[in-house]
Amino acid sequence: MTNKSMNFKIPLGWLQLAQQKVRLLVAVAGIGFIVLLMFVQLGFQDALYSSATAVHQNLKGDLFLVSSQYKSLTSNQSFSRTRLYQSLGFDGVESVSPMYLQFAKLKNPATSEKYSIYVIGFDPGRPVMNLPEVEKNLDKLKIPDVVLFDRGSRPEFGPIAEKFNGGETAQTIEIFPYSSLIGYRVRIGGLFTLGPSFGVDGNLLVSDSTFLRINPNTRPADMIDIGLISLKPGANAEKVLKNLQANLPSDVQVFTRQGFIDFEKNYWAVRTPIGFILNLMLTMAAVVGVVIVYQILYSNIATQFVAYATLKAIGYANSYLLNVVFQQALILAILGYIPGFITSVLLYSFAAEATKLPIVMTTNNAVIVLTSTVLMCITSGALAINKLRSADPGDIF
Repeated sequence: MTNKSMNFKIPLGWLQLAQQKVRLLVAVAGIGFIVLLMFVQLGFQDALYSSATAVHQNLKGDLFLVSSQYKSLTSNQSFSRTRLYQSLGFDGVESVSPMYLQFAKLKNPATSEKYSIYVIGFDPGRPVMNLPEVEKNLDKLKIPDVVLFDRGSRPEFGPIAEKFNGGETAQTIEIFPYSSLIGYRVRIGGLFTLGPSFGVDGNLLVSDSTFLRINPNTRPADMIDIGLISLKPGANAEKVLKNLQANLPSDVQVFTRQGFIDFEKNYWAVRTPIGFILNLMLTMAAVVGVVIVYQILYSNIATQFVAYATLKAIGYANSYLLNVVFQQALILAILGYIPGFITSVLLYSFAAEATKLPIVMTTNNAVIVLTSTVLMCITSGALAINKLRSADPGDIF
C-alpha cells in the first residue's frame, strides 16, 4: 500500500521521460548547451558594457562635458577647454577639471614589440579618478615623466606590473604617439587597476604636462576630451544640467553620470558590430533552444501516442494530458539548467583569466537564464501539444 502511494506521487511526465534514459540524457545535454550559450552571450555582453564604462564609473564629478561629436570614449573627439571654463560661470558649479585621452603605442620592454595603450592625462592637483591607488600616487604623477601603469592590462605589454611589484621601481618604458617613429621615455611610478575593454588593451595614467610631452604634435594644450564638473553642496544636478545645455554653445554636450554611462552603452549596443552580434546570438540561442526542446517533446509524444490515447479512453481529459507535457517541459528545463549553469561558472572563470575582462556570474543573469529556459521549454511544449490533441482512443483498437 505504501509503495503504491509513493509511486502514485511520482509525476507521470517524469516517468515517461525516465523510461528512455538515453533520450533523456541527450535532451538534458542539448538544453544544457543552449543554457551555456545564453550564459556566454550574457556574460560577454555584461563584460562589454562594464568594461566600456569602467572609466565613466570611476570619474569624479557630478556632470560631464564632451564634444557634440562624441561617440564613445575610445574615439578622439576633442573640444575647446574654454567651454569647460565657461561652465564655471553658471549657478551651482563649484569646480571643473579637464581630462585628456588618446591612444599611443607602448613598446614591450622585453620584446620591443609595440602595442596600443590608452593614455589618460589630467592635472594631479585636480584628480579625476575615484581609485584609491591613484589617490595614493598623485604626488608621484606631479613628477615630470612619471606614469601609473594599469596592472589589469593584457599581458602583451610585458611583465611591467610584475617587475614593479618585485621591487624594480625605476622601470622606464617607451611611448610612441600614433603616426610617429620617435618614442618618449617615461618611468613607472606606481600601479592601479582599471582593466581592459573590448576597445582598450591597457591603460596609463599621466599628468597633463606629461601627456602633452608624449603627444607634442598631435594635441594642443587647449583641446580636451572630457570636462568634469563638480557642483556645490545642495545644487540640483538636473537644474544645472538643463541650464548648461540651454546656454553653452552647440559644439558641446552635457551629461549626468548615468546619462554618460547610458550613452556609452548605447553606442556599443547599437552602433558597433560586437553589440549587434551579441544580441543576435542571444536571440538565436533562444530560437534554437525552442526548436530543440520542441523536437524532444514531439518525439516523446509520438512514442507515447498509444499511451495517451489509452488515458483518453479511460476518461482522462485533454487538460490532464496537456499538463503531463508541461511537466516534461519544466523537468527538462530544470535538468538542463543545472549542468549549463555549472559549466558556465567554470567557463566564466577561464574566460576572465584569459581576456582580463570582467566576466562574472551574477544573480541577475542566473535568474534571467533560468526564466528564459523555463519559458523556452514551456513554449516548446505549447507547440508540441497539437500532436497530443489528436490522440484518439480509436487508435489503440
